[in-house]
Order: sequence, then C-alpha cells, then structure tokens
Amino acid sequence: QVQLVESGGGLVQAGGSLRISCAASGRTFSSYGMGWFRQAPGKERDCVAAISWGGANTYYADSVKGRFTISRDNAKNTLYLQMNSLKPEDTAVYYCAASIYGLRYIRSAYDYWGQGTQVTVSS
Repeated sequence: QVQLVESGGGLVQAGGSLRISCAASGRTFSSYGMGWFRQAPGKERDCVAAISWGGANTYYADSVKGRFTISRDNAKNTLYLQMNSLKPEDTAVYYCAASIYGLRYIRSAYDYWGQGTQVTVSS
C-alpha cells in the first residue's frame, strides 16, 4: 500500500506557471506507475498525465500536451506536475494516483489516491 499527499496548488493568473507535487510513503514508490488526474465541478475525473515506473515513458492528454510536464524522483518518493501557460479551463482539483499496472491513463487502473490539491486559474 502507498499513501499519497499532494501539495503546491493555489491561485495563478492565466498564462502563469505552477508546480504541484505528490509525496508518497509506504511501499516502494518506484513499484508504481503514477498519474495526475483532475476534476472540475460537475465533470468527470480525467487523467491529464501519467508516467511509467522509471520515468522513461509518459502520457499526456491532448488538452495539456506541450504545456504540462510530469516527472518523478524515485529517490525522493515524489511525483511532480509542472504546469505552464495555464488557462482558466485548467481550474480543477488535481489528484495524484498510483497504479500497480504501470503507465495507465484510465481511472480504474489506479488503486491509490491522494486527497487532491486545488488549482485555480484566473482570467
């Protein structure tokens, strides 16, 4: 089992940048594929980025491709999401999640979830 805690969310103006983090504890962090999901009010929780166990492979949703970068530091048991050129439509609660199946972008493939961190982009 792994415990996940997100941090770094906040309020940022459109066009700005923000980096959110996810600290993992428990079982070996490098054993899990990791993902960032987001959920806006009234919408589904969707994957915006995912990364494989060692970090060599990544996935991005089309809506964030070229603006967001997912990375991980297995020595620090931490997952990151660097968000650039933020838009008001990026406003959501962002969740990190861990999957024993490696890199996945389907919500049902993830077994462990953090509590979420709010990202608000003002226009």
